Amino acid sequence: MRPSKGTSKTKEGEIVSVVRFRLEPTKEQEQKLFRTFYLCRKLYNHALEERIIIYRENGVSIRYTDQQNRLPVWKQSQPEYKEVHSQVLQNVLQRLDQAFINFFEKRTRFPRFKNKFRYRSITYPQARLGYFHKDGYVSLPKIGLVRMIAHQPFDPTAVKIINVKFHDGKWYANLTYATESVPLITNTNNAVGIDLGLLSLIATSDGDFFANPKWLQKSEKRLKRKQRQLSRKKKGSNNREKAKHHLQAIHDHVANQRKDHLHKVSRSLVNRYDLICMEDLLVKGMMKNHRLAKSIANAGWGRLATYIEYKAKFVGKRVVKVPPHYTSQLCSGGCGTIVKKDLSVRIHKCPKCGLEIDRDTNAAINILRRGLEILRQAG
Repeated sequence: MRPSKGTSKTKEGEIVSVVRFRLEPTKEQEQKLFRTFYLCRKLYNHALEERIIIYRENGVSIRYTDQQNRLPVWKQSQPEYKEVHSQVLQNVLQRLDQAFINFFEKRTRFPRFKNKFRYRSITYPQARLGYFHKDGYVSLPKIGLVRMIAHQPFDPTAVKIINVKFHDGKWYANLTYATESVPLITNTNNAVGIDLGLLSLIATSDGDFFANPKWLQKSEKRLKRKQRQLSRKKKGSNNREKAKHHLQAIHDHVANQRKDHLHKVSRSLVNRYDLICMEDLLVKGMMKNHRLAKSIANAGWGRLATYIEYKAKFVGKRVVKVPPHYTSQLCSGGCGTIVKKDLSVRIHKCPKCGLEIDRDTNAAINILRRGLEILRQAG
């Protein structure tokens, strides 16, 4: 599961999540979907160009509502857009508007025009119960009844958004749905602190360790070989497309291995503990360290934190994030001594109280104490 795509209004107390299922469209449905991608991409690029031109000529920015109001006129001048559901077209403009919001908030660069490889999904932002059929099909307006392989049960009445995506030769449906939140468990006796690391993915305050498999490093030789093969292929040729597909397949395999491991680790922690305390790390800032960026990305700290948080919400358990400063240096033996040490030093040795313990376990104990103190102060 991942953060939701599209727009959706949720009630207070609801938990929004996304589940991905495989789709098996027919050849005719595939042609309709690719045609829809083309038309949506064309609209996206037209709307982006319109924004740029109006700003250059008038010095003012137009917004989503301005372009949405022009949409009926655009559809009249372009009859082929009758093939696309109106809400899908509105979502195209919403995507562009969100791209500009992200740019102005300095989260990404200026929106760019999309080619056929960069526009591979459409969104139905107001899904209805009638879209889903008991025989394993989902009804996509303007596309038809598409077979959907639901590998786990879900509540069709709770689905708010349907995102259809084509990736690496396969079709997926990302269903955004809302469920009622569960009352929080107030008991804090069954609590744990966790320290995220690179040698071990997680060290807990109980002295347990979760391995960091380093999937990317294990596949680097294959990736480099496939990348060299791709660079030798002629641009625009079928062989280059095949080589690109093979390279993408390896990247997808590594990503799936990582996500599977993170799901298992997060599930284990949420099942075992009622309160999980962890560091509030600025992962994006840490990724600017080029010596550690690849290792941090491969470990998936940010994704793991997200998995733990949403899994805990579903069962009413708590996650408390604490300030990360000095968690590794502070002695957890109770003496309060700051024992400075480099990353290469893996054992915490306190000269005052004599405590000798793994540095990551020491940090996890400090994280747990800070989490409990934050809860105590919050009342």
